[in-house]
Amino acid sequence: MELDQDLTALEPLGGFFALRTGAAPQGPLPTLARAYGDQSSGAGPGTEPAAGSAAEPGTQSDPITFRVEKVARTLRAPEARIAASVAHLGLAARLWSVTLGCAVLCDRVPDLDPALLHWDPGATAPDDLWLSEVRALPAHAASVADTVLVGHLEPLAAALRARHRIAAGLLRGNAASALAGAARQLEQWAVRHGRDGSALRTRALTAQLLGHPLLSATGTLTGTAFRRRSCCLYYRVPGGGVCGDCCFLRPPRSSARDASG
Repeated sequence: MELDQDLTALEPLGGFFALRTGAAPQGPLPTLARAYGDQSSGAGPGTEPAAGSAAEPGTQSDPITFRVEKVARTLRAPEARIAASVAHLGLAARLWSVTLGCAVLCDRVPDLDPALLHWDPGATAPDDLWLSEVRALPAHAASVADTVLVGHLEPLAAALRARHRIAAGLLRGNAASALAGAARQLEQWAVRHGRDGSALRTRALTAQLLGHPLLSATGTLTGTAFRRRSCCLYYRVPGGGVCGDCCFLRPPRSSARDASG
Protein backbone atom coordinates (compact mmCIF):
# COMPACT_ATOMS: atom_id res chain seq x y z
CA MET A 1 0.00 0.00 0.00
CA GLU A 2 1.27 3.48 -0.87
CA LEU A 3 1.80 6.20 1.70
CA ASP A 4 -0.89 8.62 0.55
CA GLN A 5 -1.10 12.27 1.53
CA ASP A 6 -3.98 11.63 3.96
CA LEU A 7 -2.34 8.59 5.63
CA THR A 8 -5.66 6.78 5.26
CA ALA A 9 -4.09 3.41 6.12
CA LEU A 10 -3.88 4.57 9.75
CA GLU A 11 -7.56 5.43 10.15
CA PRO A 12 -8.82 1.89 10.99
CA LEU A 13 -6.22 1.57 13.76
CA GLY A 14 -7.78 4.12 16.10
CA GLY A 15 -6.97 7.45 17.69
CA PHE A 16 -3.41 6.80 18.82
CA PHE A 17 -2.42 5.87 15.25
CA ALA A 18 -4.36 8.46 13.24
CA LEU A 19 -2.59 11.62 12.12
CA ARG A 20 -4.11 14.73 10.58
CA THR A 21 -2.34 16.06 7.51
CA GLY A 22 -2.46 18.99 5.13
CA ALA A 23 -2.25 22.75 5.50
CA ALA A 24 -1.10 23.93 8.92
CA PRO A 25 -4.04 24.32 11.32
CA GLN A 26 -5.48 27.62 12.46
CA GLY A 27 -4.29 28.86 15.79
CA PRO A 28 -1.49 28.45 15.03
CA LEU A 29 -0.43 25.33 16.87
CA PRO A 30 3.30 25.23 17.71
CA THR A 31 5.54 22.85 15.84
CA LEU A 32 7.40 20.27 17.88
CA ALA A 33 10.64 21.90 16.71
CA ARG A 34 9.63 25.00 18.65
CA ALA A 35 8.45 22.95 21.60
CA TYR A 36 11.86 21.27 21.81
CA GLY A 37 13.63 24.61 21.50
CA ASP A 38 15.08 24.12 18.02
CA GLN A 39 17.55 26.95 17.50
CA SER A 40 17.84 26.43 13.74
CA SER A 41 14.91 28.80 13.22
CA GLY A 42 16.45 31.44 15.47
CA ALA A 43 13.71 30.89 18.06
CA GLY A 44 13.75 29.54 21.56
CA PRO A 45 11.26 27.05 23.04
CA GLY A 46 8.08 28.37 21.41
CA THR A 47 6.89 31.71 20.09
CA GLU A 48 4.19 34.10 21.11
CA PRO A 49 0.80 33.38 19.49
CA ALA A 50 -0.01 35.28 16.33
CA ALA A 51 -2.63 38.00 16.47
CA GLY A 52 -6.07 36.48 16.65
CA SER A 53 -4.72 33.10 17.74
CA ALA A 54 -7.25 30.77 19.33
CA ALA A 55 -4.53 28.86 21.15
CA GLU A 56 -4.61 28.90 24.95
CA PRO A 57 -2.10 31.23 26.63
CA GLY A 58 1.20 29.45 27.11
CA THR A 59 0.74 26.86 24.37
CA GLN A 60 3.18 28.77 22.15
CA SER A 61 5.45 30.54 24.64
CA ASP A 62 6.49 27.24 26.30
CA PRO A 63 4.45 24.27 25.00
CA ILE A 64 6.40 21.69 27.05
CA THR A 65 5.76 23.41 30.38
CA PHE A 66 2.14 24.06 29.39
CA ARG A 67 1.61 20.36 28.68
CA VAL A 68 3.29 19.17 31.88
CA GLU A 69 1.24 21.58 33.98
CA LYS A 70 -1.97 20.44 32.30
CA VAL A 71 -1.15 16.77 32.97
CA ALA A 72 -0.23 17.61 36.57
CA ARG A 73 -3.61 19.26 37.15
CA THR A 74 -5.52 16.43 35.49
CA LEU A 75 -3.76 13.69 37.48
CA ARG A 76 -3.34 15.75 40.69
CA ALA A 77 0.31 14.72 40.51
CA PRO A 78 2.23 15.49 43.72
CA GLU A 79 5.45 16.23 41.79
CA ALA A 80 6.09 17.94 38.47
CA ARG A 81 8.45 15.17 37.37
CA ILE A 82 5.59 12.64 37.54
CA ALA A 83 3.51 14.76 35.18
CA ALA A 84 6.58 15.24 32.96
CA SER A 85 7.00 11.47 32.71
CA VAL A 86 3.34 10.87 31.89
CA ALA A 87 3.35 13.66 29.29
CA HIS A 88 6.47 12.15 27.73
CA LEU A 89 4.86 8.71 27.57
CA GLY A 90 1.78 10.08 25.84
CA LEU A 91 3.66 11.89 23.11
CA ALA A 92 6.08 8.98 22.65
CA ALA A 93 3.14 6.59 22.20
CA ARG A 94 1.64 8.80 19.48
CA LEU A 95 4.90 9.13 17.57
CA TRP A 96 5.66 5.40 17.71
CA SER A 97 2.08 4.47 16.75
CA VAL A 98 2.01 6.65 13.64
CA THR A 99 5.43 5.53 12.45
CA LEU A 100 5.07 1.83 13.26
CA GLY A 101 1.60 1.70 11.71
CA CYS A 102 2.82 3.19 8.44
CA ALA A 103 5.94 1.01 8.39
CA VAL A 104 3.94 -2.19 8.77
CA LEU A 105 0.95 -1.35 6.59
CA CYS A 106 2.55 0.80 3.87
CA ASP A 107 6.24 -0.18 3.93
CA ARG A 108 6.97 3.54 4.14
CA VAL A 109 7.03 5.99 7.03
CA PRO A 110 6.17 9.69 6.98
CA ASP A 111 8.97 12.13 7.58
CA LEU A 112 7.96 13.48 10.99
CA ASP A 113 10.36 16.39 10.79
CA PRO A 114 9.67 18.36 14.01
CA ALA A 115 9.44 21.53 11.91
CA LEU A 116 6.51 20.00 9.98
CA LEU A 117 4.69 18.37 12.89
CA HIS A 118 2.28 20.61 14.79
CA TRP A 119 1.13 19.77 18.31
CA ASP A 120 -1.70 20.95 20.51
CA PRO A 121 -0.34 20.73 24.08
CA GLY A 122 -3.76 21.67 25.43
CA ALA A 123 -5.57 18.70 23.90
CA THR A 124 -6.72 15.67 25.84
CA ALA A 125 -5.17 12.23 25.20
CA PRO A 126 -4.21 11.06 22.67
CA ASP A 127 -1.92 13.96 21.86
CA ASP A 128 -3.23 15.97 18.92
CA LEU A 129 -0.68 16.02 16.09
CA TRP A 130 -0.91 17.55 12.60
CA LEU A 131 1.64 16.92 9.84
CA SER A 132 1.69 19.81 7.38
CA GLU A 133 3.50 17.90 4.59
CA VAL A 134 3.70 14.15 3.94
CA ARG A 135 7.09 12.99 2.66
CA ALA A 136 7.80 9.26 2.48
CA LEU A 137 10.89 7.66 4.02
CA PRO A 138 12.07 4.02 4.03
CA ALA A 139 10.46 1.75 6.62
CA HIS A 140 13.50 -0.16 7.86
CA ALA A 141 14.46 -0.07 11.54
CA ALA A 142 17.25 2.49 11.14
CA SER A 143 14.91 4.93 9.39
CA VAL A 144 12.17 4.46 12.00
CA ALA A 145 14.68 4.96 14.82
CA ASP A 146 16.03 8.13 13.22
CA THR A 147 12.50 9.44 12.75
CA VAL A 148 11.21 8.84 16.27
CA LEU A 149 14.13 8.30 18.64
CA VAL A 150 16.68 10.71 17.22
CA GLY A 151 14.29 13.20 15.67
CA HIS A 152 11.86 13.48 18.59
CA LEU A 153 12.35 11.51 21.78
CA GLU A 154 15.93 12.55 22.48
CA PRO A 155 15.25 16.31 22.03
CA LEU A 156 11.98 15.92 23.96
CA ALA A 157 13.85 14.24 26.81
CA ALA A 158 16.45 17.02 26.79
CA ALA A 159 13.71 19.66 26.97
CA LEU A 160 12.00 17.91 29.87
CA ARG A 161 15.25 17.36 31.78
CA ALA A 162 16.12 21.05 31.37
CA ARG A 163 12.91 21.85 33.27
CA HIS A 164 12.49 18.95 35.71
CA ARG A 165 14.56 16.61 37.87
CA ILE A 166 13.91 13.47 35.87
CA ALA A 167 16.37 10.69 35.04
CA ALA A 168 17.51 10.02 31.49
CA GLY A 169 17.10 6.26 32.08
CA LEU A 170 13.47 6.75 33.09
CA LEU A 171 12.72 8.65 29.88
CA ARG A 172 14.43 6.04 27.72
CA GLY A 173 12.41 3.40 29.57
CA ASN A 174 9.31 5.40 28.67
CA ALA A 175 10.39 5.43 25.03
CA ALA A 176 10.76 1.66 25.01
CA SER A 177 7.52 1.11 26.90
CA ALA A 178 5.59 3.35 24.49
CA LEU A 179 7.06 1.43 21.54
CA ALA A 180 6.12 -1.93 23.02
CA GLY A 181 2.59 -0.72 23.78
CA ALA A 182 2.07 0.59 20.25
CA ALA A 183 3.38 -2.69 18.83
CA ARG A 184 0.97 -4.75 20.95
CA GLN A 185 -1.98 -2.68 19.75
CA LEU A 186 -0.89 -2.97 16.13
CA GLU A 187 -0.26 -6.71 16.34
CA GLN A 188 -3.62 -7.34 18.02
CA TRP A 189 -5.36 -5.38 15.25
CA ALA A 190 -3.50 -7.38 12.60
CA VAL A 191 -4.43 -10.71 14.18
CA ARG A 192 -8.11 -9.71 14.52
CA HIS A 193 -8.21 -8.86 10.82
CA GLY A 194 -6.39 -11.97 9.63
CA ARG A 195 -3.27 -10.08 8.61
CA ASP A 196 -0.67 -12.52 9.84
CA GLY A 197 2.08 -10.97 7.75
CA SER A 198 1.51 -7.58 9.37
CA ALA A 199 1.57 -9.17 12.82
CA LEU A 200 4.90 -10.84 12.09
CA ARG A 201 6.30 -7.63 10.62
CA THR A 202 5.27 -5.73 13.75
CA ARG A 203 7.07 -8.20 16.02
CA ALA A 204 10.21 -8.23 13.93
CA LEU A 205 10.47 -4.44 13.59
CA THR A 206 9.77 -3.90 17.29
CA ALA A 207 12.50 -6.33 18.28
CA GLN A 208 14.95 -4.55 15.99
CA LEU A 209 14.03 -1.15 17.41
CA LEU A 210 14.36 -2.31 21.01
CA GLY A 211 17.86 -3.47 20.10
CA HIS A 212 18.84 0.10 19.19
CA PRO A 213 21.70 1.43 21.37
CA LEU A 214 19.39 4.03 22.92
CA LEU A 215 16.86 1.36 23.97
CA SER A 216 18.78 -1.90 24.36
CA ALA A 217 19.35 -1.46 28.11
CA THR A 218 15.79 -0.42 28.92
CA GLY A 219 14.17 -3.82 29.44
CA THR A 220 13.38 -7.27 28.11
CA LEU A 221 11.01 -8.20 25.29
CA THR A 222 9.43 -11.66 25.38
CA GLY A 223 7.05 -12.16 22.49
CA THR A 224 4.85 -9.08 22.76
CA ALA A 225 5.42 -8.65 26.50
CA PHE A 226 7.93 -6.02 27.63
CA ARG A 227 9.36 -5.67 31.14
CA ARG A 228 11.19 -2.41 31.65
CA ARG A 229 14.04 -1.81 34.09
CA SER A 230 12.82 1.60 35.21
CA CYS A 231 9.56 3.03 36.54
CA CYS A 232 7.54 5.82 34.93
CA LEU A 233 6.41 7.02 38.41
CA TYR A 234 2.70 6.66 37.64
CA TYR A 235 2.23 4.70 40.87
CA ARG A 236 2.80 7.99 42.73
CA VAL A 237 -0.35 9.53 41.21
CA PRO A 238 -3.29 9.46 43.67
CA GLY A 239 -5.12 6.20 42.96
CA GLY A 240 -2.45 5.07 40.51
CA GLY A 241 -0.74 1.69 40.48
CA VAL A 242 2.07 0.01 38.62
CA CYS A 243 1.84 -0.37 34.85
CA GLY A 244 1.81 -3.77 33.18
CA ASP A 245 5.44 -3.50 32.08
CA CYS A 246 6.80 -1.87 35.24
CA CYS A 247 9.97 -3.07 36.94
CA PHE A 248 7.91 -3.26 40.14
CA LEU A 249 5.31 -5.97 40.70
CA ARG A 250 3.52 -3.75 43.22
CA PRO A 251 3.86 -0.09 44.21
CA PRO A 252 7.04 0.30 46.24
CA ARG A 253 7.04 1.63 49.78
CA SER A 254 7.82 5.28 50.30
CA SER A 255 11.38 4.49 51.34
CA ALA A 256 12.09 3.16 47.84
CA ARG A 257 10.42 5.99 45.94
CA ASP A 258 13.37 8.26 45.46
CA ALA A 259 15.38 5.39 43.92
CA SER A 260 12.64 4.62 41.36
CA GLY A 261 13.21 7.65 39.18
